[in-house]
Amino acid sequence: MLKGINLTLMIGPAVPLPVSQDVLDALTSVEVTTTSGEASGFQLTFTLSARSPLHTIFLLSSAVNVPFVRVLIMVTIGGSIEVLMDGMMTHHEVTTDAKTGHATLTVSGQDLSVVMDYIDFSGLPYPAMPREARVALIVAKYAMFGLIPVVIPSVMIDVPLPTERIYRHQGKDLAYLQKLAADVGYVFYVEPGPAPGISFAYWGPEIKVGPPQPALNINMDAHTNVESLSFSFDKNKKKLPIVMIQIEATKTPLGIPIPDITPLSPPLGLLPPLSLGVKYINETAKLNPLQGALIGIAKAAKYSDAVSATGSLDVLRYGKVLKARKLVGVRGAGPAFDGLHYVTSVTHKIKRGEYKQDFKLARNGLLSTLPRVPV
Repeated sequence: MLKGINLTLMIGPAVPLPVSQDVLDALTSVEVTTTSGEASGFQLTFTLSARSPLHTIFLLSSAVNVPFVRVLIMVTIGGSIEVLMDGMMTHHEVTTDAKTGHATLTVSGQDLSVVMDYIDFSGLPYPAMPREARVALIVAKYAMFGLIPVVIPSVMIDVPLPTERIYRHQGKDLAYLQKLAADVGYVFYVEPGPAPGISFAYWGPEIKVGPPQPALNINMDAHTNVESLSFSFDKNKKKLPIVMIQIEATKTPLGIPIPDITPLSPPLGLLPPLSLGVKYINETAKLNPLQGALIGIAKAAKYSDAVSATGSLDVLRYGKVLKARKLVGVRGAGPAFDGLHYVTSVTHKIKRGEYKQDFKLARNGLLSTLPRVPV
């Protein structure tokens, strides 16, 4: 690896162990993608000779007698360990070059949320349990994988009497957790680290506040730390959320327009565009106006990002690992786009002697809300 940056790869059934030197020598590239609102994925590429024992090792790992093969990918930068991926292998592909006799083995997988997508628990009762308790109970089943539930209570806490109603599990765990999150405008995802072997299963609102990461600098001579950065502004992306509720007394439908600025999604741009379209939220029809408005506020931020950006950086020059689902500052892009942005996606691309990241940013308006961007 690069000077000052070391890669650690651990593979094993249930409990991953450091791979041998033969495996590291055959490893040619690592790619890890983390995207807001989606499961994270990874891809390992190995170049093997036709008689390499790694063919057998990796292909046997996908056999039915080894249902879980765990992969832990970490990088050490300046003495600090960053866990990029803690997940499971899901797919193997071997491509052989007829001329050289060498083969390329590609191993793909997803984060630990994939283990929640195997068994259907439909019908399992949850007496007197609100959504939050059901989420914690479901995640607790996967404690053996180091999953720790992080559950943020919603405004829709509902604890029905068992004599009146008992909630029952619907489908597989992952789909059910995502449904419970969508019902209240929340998100569900698994975040690896900060310690190896530990992951947090987050169920809560998508939070766009917090300390920003080191600024991305462009057109700043020696201070430039990105290789490319381009912006786009599409005012048609912004839509006005309208929560539909039903007045109980008259059964009359009522639409409540919802602002896209909330304490959890503050304005990152000083000049937001006007909404040219609407987005009707119909699943709130049976709620009272206050509950419907609160659920609408939780969902409104998804329809407000008119500014987007794509770019790439060299981690050694940047000095840290850029993380998705967090804020980052931008400097040198011009008054319209300088300021804080939300990192929606990051793809780590690691090769021998190279560590780069492709990233995507988003925010809800032009011009910075801050006089100065934190370095």
